[in-house]
Amino acid sequence: MKPETLLYPTPKGLYCEKGGFYIDPVQPVEKALITHGHADHARAGHTHVLATQETLDIMRIRYGDAFCVSSQAAVLGARTGIGDITASFHPAGHVLGSAQIAVEANGTRIVVSGDYKRRRDPTCAAFEPVPCDVFITEATFGLPVFHHPDDRGEVAKLLTSLRQFPERAHIIGAYALGKAQRIIALLREAGYDQPIYIHGALARLCDYYEERGIGLGDIRPATQDVQDRQSFAGAVVIGPPAAFADKWARRFPDPVAIFASGWMLVRQRAKQRGVELPMIISDHCDWTELTETIREINPAQVWVTHGREEALVRWCELEGIAARPLHLVGYDDEGE
Repeated sequence: MKPETLLYPTPKGLYCEKGGFYIDPVQPVEKALITHGHADHARAGHTHVLATQETLDIMRIRYGDAFCVSSQAAVLGARTGIGDITASFHPAGHVLGSAQIAVEANGTRIVVSGDYKRRRDPTCAAFEPVPCDVFITEATFGLPVFHHPDDRGEVAKLLTSLRQFPERAHIIGAYALGKAQRIIALLREAGYDQPIYIHGALARLCDYYEERGIGLGDIRPATQDVQDRQSFAGAVVIGPPAAFADKWARRFPDPVAIFASGWMLVRQRAKQRGVELPMIISDHCDWTELTETIREINPAQVWVTHGREEALVRWCELEGIAARPLHLVGYDDEGE
């Protein structure tokens, strides 16, 4: 069957008419399949949600028990019949519980990758290439200029700064789901065994990661009422980027402003945010990883969504791969 009749874009998101469901819909729908727990992909208000157990748990943490009417946990690799189609979930390597969703009918398979990365991440399952006729890829960093450095080198920069400025608090802006926990895990792997202080907005998610067997070490609240500002001298403090604009950030001694994001490769973005120490650590693929993934999967078609669509479409065309942009709206890449 033609892929366009199996899955196609609508104002609410990608829709599978034969199965009667949407994938990562941006508006409340009757039946939603969710790739991962980031707020731009996992919204509350759907009637029925199918996602991995971790994603369902994360949605419950963020939205409360009433985030949907009913839910079903998808087992990675298992095939589930929905109407006239079969769906299966496969690791995406983006954050804890993230999954690609394969949709199959009449011998045609489309894989919706959601957000994904190919770098090793100690806090989530690694991306698994899934053979398919159509691969739907994000393109957050879909320009040839984006070549992200080794994560270990970025963590080493932070550790060097801690040694050079023991009197200053090092405050890291990191997305509350996935990025914050990954930074902590990478620091632990690098041998940093001191307490790490976190903003209250990160606490429940960090606790959940621990419940799932992902050790984060000595984590302490940074929102406690501490009279002595110097008690945080030389400490690592992690909070959501939005917290850096309020009085919370001003309570720390001579803070080193740090932001962990793939966008820190763009110097102007770091300057605009007032970032003193950019950490180029992304939960998305860079250009080389995007193109290598497409070559590895070798689909007949590539559909490109939310990001720098045109450049990746053009690369596919030059490689002899049919490609088109989907122009989906409602997905954010700034907090990655």
